Amino acid sequence: GRVDGVIFHADRGSQYTSAAFAQVSDYFGIRRSMGRVGSSYDNALAESFWQGLKRETMQEAFATVRQARLEIFQWLTYYNARRRHSSLGYLSPAEFEQQHQRERKLTLAA
Repeated sequence: GRVDGVIFHADRGSQYTSAAFAQVSDYFGIRRSMGRVGSSYDNALAESFWQGLKRETMQEAFATVRQARLEIFQWLTYYNARRRHSSLGYLSPAEFEQQHQRERKLTLAA
């Protein structure tokens, strides 16, 4: 199914700039975002995300693909709903998004 509103941020690796990746992203309603060439700061949050996923869920091999999917899904749920991030003012991504939406509604109402 479609996942409209999802933003996929990546570096400018050939796998992310390919026509095939663009086509699949468009099919599922995913907006592509790419960091600037030669700027490690643009990709710092994405790198932090992957480092956390690897460190916190991939300490040993998964017994099955099903187990891998379940454990990664559980970690993603925790990461988005409860894990606090210094880059978001110590809010979880879900709390940050809710706050952003409230502020946006207040701005539009004014």
